[in-house]
Amino acid sequence: MSHDHDDRPRLTAAQAEAALNPPPGRLGGDLVVETLQGLGATTVFGVPGAPVPGTADALDRSPLTYAGLATESGAGFAADAYGRITGEVATLLLTAGPGALAALPALQEAAAASAPVLAVCAQVPAAGLGGGRHGYRRELRDQQASFRDVVKSVHTVRTASQIPSAIAAAWESALTAPHGPVWVEIPEDVLSAGTALPPVSALDATPRELYPRPELTLVAADLLTRAERPAVIAGGGVVRADASGKLRALAERISAPVATTYGGKGAFPWTHPLSLRSWPAGPHTTELLESADVLLVVGTGLGELTTEGRTFAPRGRIVHIEADAGKLEANHPALGIHSDAREALDDLLDTVDRREDPTAAERVRAALDQHRGPGQEPGPEPGPEQRTLDAVRAALPAASPGFWDLTPLTTWAWAVFDARRPNTMHSAQGAGGPGYALPAAIGAAFADRGTPVLAVSGRDDALRSAAELATAARQGLPVTWLITDDGGHEPPPEEQGAGPAAPDLVALAAAFGVPALRTAPESLTADLTGALRAPGPSVLVLPGRIRSRTPGRD
Repeated sequence: MSHDHDDRPRLTAAQAEAALNPPPGRLGGDLVVETLQGLGATTVFGVPGAPVPGTADALDRSPLTYAGLATESGAGFAADAYGRITGEVATLLLTAGPGALAALPALQEAAAASAPVLAVCAQVPAAGLGGGRHGYRRELRDQQASFRDVVKSVHTVRTASQIPSAIAAAWESALTAPHGPVWVEIPEDVLSAGTALPPVSALDATPRELYPRPELTLVAADLLTRAERPAVIAGGGVVRADASGKLRALAERISAPVATTYGGKGAFPWTHPLSLRSWPAGPHTTELLESADVLLVVGTGLGELTTEGRTFAPRGRIVHIEADAGKLEANHPALGIHSDAREALDDLLDTVDRREDPTAAERVRAALDQHRGPGQEPGPEPGPEQRTLDAVRAALPAASPGFWDLTPLTTWAWAVFDARRPNTMHSAQGAGGPGYALPAAIGAAFADRGTPVLAVSGRDDALRSAAELATAARQGLPVTWLITDDGGHEPPPEEQGAGPAAPDLVALAAAFGVPALRTAPESLTADLTGALRAPGPSVLVLPGRIRSRTPGRD
């Protein structure tokens, strides 16, 4: 039997020479850095210093950018955002034990958002593995067990020769739909020991494509073609697959109204005649979706937050396209199509017939007109929440990403904020991790230093993540942090006792050398515009309480 080896990676003359005569003084950690570089990494995240033993000198010699944040959780959130913004694998370096555990909430958020994060974590020396209590520093009996149910895949290393293959396999896993965080664990003594292995080269970690089954596409196309009232719910999977254009083309082909989930904001143009905008945003939109005789759900699992506490009750047939097999038909019976959103929408466009329905846009307009308007009190004037979001939208460039902690203002933004472009509005809605916004914005700024980035937090989350102002200041990153100083979760006056007063957030920012000012609703647009245009980081503090949006409020 003959084999065609033409597609195998080949060594250059220089690589062949290095393989036969490896440079002296290399460690197991060099193999980690060489593998990352060979796979195409450009930035790695961690805390100051090199958290993975044996990698410090290798990182210094490499062209990789080491993004050191103040905390492991901050580094994890930054890696998550970097993966979301670029669509590339974001590498996170972690120490064993407490350092790794501190990043667990960030990895859970990355899993919920399908962000491709590669966590490379040190482990106690190989002699300490196996569940015994050997008394090594940072020892956990089974470190992987804390992460196995969170990450997409786990890859273990026991010898230096296993490092390149394990990292390459994890890289491929992270980028194969559905994207997600992966875990590589390497004993400290393997990382720190010398190695005579040749430099790593000629790696291939091409992700597998996830195509729909053609017979299911045919059935879905037939359902949509014959439908009288089709509708579409588009989630974050459409954004991650870069399938917004194909979604729009399909919606126009079949005259179907489109609503986006909170994670799918920007997947469909906000002002398009078929756009129901963000859903759930009111009972009239929900009724239109529930009454569809064929409902196409693409890139979302229709989970608790998306469906306002699982109250959504569609009455027609559902076609469910989802890359995560665990989410497929998890909440509603459907024609389930396990596929990447882009590939499935592309095949539907090739198969579905055009259907004209001039009433579709009229039904959309009627549903939107019946809303009193989230963020508005009765009467013609918008409420304070809507005015604040309008001010933010007026100041924020369309291409600038924003990262939002779970503040009351964020609950309004989910419903009424026009993201304008895909992949520009992100929030910690998957796992609800506190202190997400600022480190995530820092991660996005590392991805593109030329584009200003917005972070939005309440006071409590600001206090949780304020240490990352040092990172933004040290790196001169174009991050503007808007803090809504809403008083936080303060106890009633009779329970406060003689405790310390609430911190001055403007003074706190100034202590890090970051320009800061206290803004007001009437000056927010001008102040935010100036901050976003200025080089380096800045902080705006907006006093005043903002109430949370009531689910289902019209």
